Amino acid sequence: MTTADIGGARVPTRTERLDRLPYTRQHHRLLVASGIGWALDAMDVGLISFVMAALAVEWHLGASTLSVIGSIGFVGMTIGASLGGLLADRIGRRQVFALTLLVYGVATGAAALSWSVASLVVFRFIVGIGLGAELPVASTLVSEFAPRRIRGRMVVFLEAFWAVGWILAALIGYFVIPAFPSGWRWALVVGIVPTLWAVVVRLGLPESVRFLEQQGRTDRAEEAVRRFESSPPMLTRVRMPQDVPTGVEEITAGSIWARPLVRRTVALWVVWFTINLSYYGAFTWLPTLLLGRGFTLTRSFEYVLLITLAQVPGYLVAAWLIERWGRRLTLAVFLLGSAAGAVTFGLVSSVPGRPSVGAVIAAGAMLSFFNLGAWGALYAIGPELYPTRLRGTGTGAAAAFGRIASILAPLSVPVLLRWGGQSYGYIVTFAVFGVAFLIGAVAALLLPEQRGRTLL
Repeated sequence: MTTADIGGARVPTRTERLDRLPYTRQHHRLLVASGIGWALDAMDVGLISFVMAALAVEWHLGASTLSVIGSIGFVGMTIGASLGGLLADRIGRRQVFALTLLVYGVATGAAALSWSVASLVVFRFIVGIGLGAELPVASTLVSEFAPRRIRGRMVVFLEAFWAVGWILAALIGYFVIPAFPSGWRWALVVGIVPTLWAVVVRLGLPESVRFLEQQGRTDRAEEAVRRFESSPPMLTRVRMPQDVPTGVEEITAGSIWARPLVRRTVALWVVWFTINLSYYGAFTWLPTLLLGRGFTLTRSFEYVLLITLAQVPGYLVAAWLIERWGRRLTLAVFLLGSAAGAVTFGLVSSVPGRPSVGAVIAAGAMLSFFNLGAWGALYAIGPELYPTRLRGTGTGAAAAFGRIASILAPLSVPVLLRWGGQSYGYIVTFAVFGVAFLIGAVAALLLPEQRGRTLL
């Protein structure tokens, strides 16, 4: 990716040519195709929270067994995130993206046939491997094609497809699961859709130009750049604020733990851990927690659907702020808002008798708005922190460390509820999540600000 001089004139690199482009139809195709895969991922993760609530009624499962069902997928995601990042740096972003869609789509469809808790746990573990590998790879691919001026915004919009998938999960939970005997099985059958989308991804998405150059496949890299250059623009160039630094950092490192990268790696891992702990602790259990406060299964699913809708404006606001405030401040502010939302939800859910429906939905929507906006900012900043040869490894390793927290989160909720007792269980549980969000906000401020910079 070095420049060349021809007749005394400096020839821009392929990276610079991509950075200077407006938002084109090719960018839009990349974003939407990747985003649909992302939404299908979210739908699968979201469905398990509704399946847990249904199984609590149909199979008469206790909290401990449900927590294992909720956590086992994240065990697979931890493994998948590490493997997916490593493979993306070796065989390509597009290849791994398509493979992961295939793995978790087939496994989710198979989970619909589960005949026992043990069989469901095995299938969910395999699902998790595919899910965990897909997310960091998709954000890396989009980051490496996005023009510098709108890179953060494009990744936040990619992450916004998570809200679409979670809303689909809530709709399936609300309309399908209560409508049929063993309706949770039909809900999981829908999860086979990603296997079909994997074909589209494999045939339709371009491979990363930066990866192709690292592999010495310069002809393919040039072909990909020209495809984007010849694509009609959909938006005019976005003007950057005058105070935004430009250019690229000069970092030479052979490992994400090398001295130039170690501080950002530690801070990124802390953010990933805390946001996973709080998000999956709260949202995996949300339908079951509402069921435990006296609401019916159908009403619990309805309220979770309404709470989930608040994710969409959270992403949109984060996408607008990330190119104005920058990645670091946007992430920190949304994590602080998430902390406030978690504490508020714990308080309104703990009132004697049945809680106020309006208060529960409002507090849950607040948590949903800020938490998912924080997720968008986190996915935007991660790929920007590492050079091309380490980008998949760095983002995958951070995601894998975060998945450790997502394993612990569903397991911790029954423990925290018992610790707080009947009167204070919800307060203690969501206060712990709030503290985790605060720690994540502090760690976010230790990350370098990459707004306006060319990828390493």
